Amino acid sequence: MSARQYYKRITDVLKAINDREMSKIENAGALIADSLASGGRAYLFGSGHSVIPVMDIFPRYGSFVGFVPLYDPRLMWHNVVGPGGARELLWLERREGYIENFLQSFGFRAGDCMLVFSHGGLNAAPIEAALYAKARGMKVITVSSHANAAIAKATHSSGKRLSDVADIALDNCVAPEDAQVDIGRREKVAAGSTMSAVFIAMALVAETGARLAAKGIEMPTFVSPNVAGVEKDHNFRVFDAYTEKLFDRPPVKHEER
Repeated sequence: MSARQYYKRITDVLKAINDREMSKIENAGALIADSLASGGRAYLFGSGHSVIPVMDIFPRYGSFVGFVPLYDPRLMWHNVVGPGGARELLWLERREGYIENFLQSFGFRAGDCMLVFSHGGLNAAPIEAALYAKARGMKVITVSSHANAAIAKATHSSGKRLSDVADIALDNCVAPEDAQVDIGRREKVAAGSTMSAVFIAMALVAETGARLAAKGIEMPTFVSPNVAGVEKDHNFRVFDAYTEKLFDRPPVKHEER
């Protein structure tokens, strides 16, 4: 019963994205494709559970070199309580001024773009990641709950919500509370924002890939070894292409892998 209710709720969310956001997703894919076609990079950022769509974009079968995930282990829980726990992460992602210390290790350039995921769109880490990118001449795409932005007071000292910083602000079409299923108690269960964010992420990969292919641009792409005819070292060569893209230098070649 409740499993079917969750299916219905997620189906409604995906339909809302298709009805209301698809043209913006296409525009965002075009923006990313233009950046990659000109030699730029598409950086990906999220904290807490919003790192899941970042991880799902790259490296992943069906995705390609050009996407650069920004992983800060301090903003990704790998425990529940204690070191690496969710409580500490939730505290840190709300602290203003922290994220610049992480992002300054990356060589952002004008012409790159930044894709930032955050359901609530209020915490300091995603907002400051977007502001940091904008200050360096990058285009910013955000994925957040616009319903939450409409009812929530901005908590960042800039007075901005994440969607306020974007060149293209995508709505995940999920209600502020995130949980989807009413089981007759005060608290609903079963979150929807991750399903929504991963759908948008894969839609952006598809749109970007199609536009790059139309331009005749080669995209080193991860392929499942279950696909017939895939060479044994194919994905190792994709890693090499990523290394060269990231460090602007050829990777060390190994005779045996």
